[in-house]
Amino acid sequence: MKLTLRQIEIFLNVVEQGHLTNVAKSMGLSQSAVSMSIKELENIIGRPLFDRLNKKLILNEVGRNFHQAVEPLYRKLEDIEYEFQNTEDKGTVRVGASTTIVDYLIPPIACRYMGEYPDVRVQLKEGNTLQIAEMVKQGELDMGFVEGEVEDPDLIKEVIGDDELIVVTANKEIAGRSWYIDELADQRWVLREEGSGTRAVFLDYIKEKVPRLNIFMELGHTESIKSLMKSGKALTCISALAVSEELEEGILHKVNLKNFDCRRHFYAIYHKDKYRSDLFYKFLEFSKTLIGESMECRGCGKD
Repeated sequence: MKLTLRQIEIFLNVVEQGHLTNVAKSMGLSQSAVSMSIKELENIIGRPLFDRLNKKLILNEVGRNFHQAVEPLYRKLEDIEYEFQNTEDKGTVRVGASTTIVDYLIPPIACRYMGEYPDVRVQLKEGNTLQIAEMVKQGELDMGFVEGEVEDPDLIKEVIGDDELIVVTANKEIAGRSWYIDELADQRWVLREEGSGTRAVFLDYIKEKVPRLNIFMELGHTESIKSLMKSGKALTCISALAVSEELEEGILHKVNLKNFDCRRHFYAIYHKDKYRSDLFYKFLEFSKTLIGESMECRGCGKD
């Protein structure tokens, strides 16, 4: 396209004011620069847009049609420019969350945010910690919320909450007494898949006490593990957040482990080179605050 926004801006000013001298003064240009811009525009169109009458430029038939076509487009672009310069409450933010966070924390936060700011859309993707970190790194997500450790020089991470990992089972015999974690190593364990933050934190925590854990099944989702646990005698290590209802209802039982206090951080992550718009910061702070409050409330409930 040969037309420029500057040419259209000058054209609209000439239509409004009629005299090149006035336009040049108001736009901080020389009169010759204004005149040349109009001539270039007419050359691009291929026909004159103005009649030169009594030292004044008057739109002719072609000019009036051109003006009717471009004036609303130009005003719309002005509106768009203004909105992007002055609003933090309009646009789309792409968010990723690892399994525990996406199942129990972030969806109601995203819905609440969109309820308060109807012109904002939150696009939510789920994955394990490694998958979310990779999507953030590749620019596929604006930010991520993960429950596993992320060590990547391209990513910034901020602690947004703390979570307790516990061992649970449906087996009342195991749950009815106290154990050291190594005494349960030969039991049947169900864990999340490789790349899961929950799995990585748990295995790292027990690695000096348990050289080998009998992992007989790996599943890709916390809900799948919970479903399997209800019907068998296996054990799993899982977020206390994820099984609060099952523990309260007596469907699953927390195993009493001696010298076992496995905790982890929840993190917000984003690329170090990402442009952080007002919308980015506003949603990030909103999410951090509500996740932090939610975790504190759950902690208070236990006390």
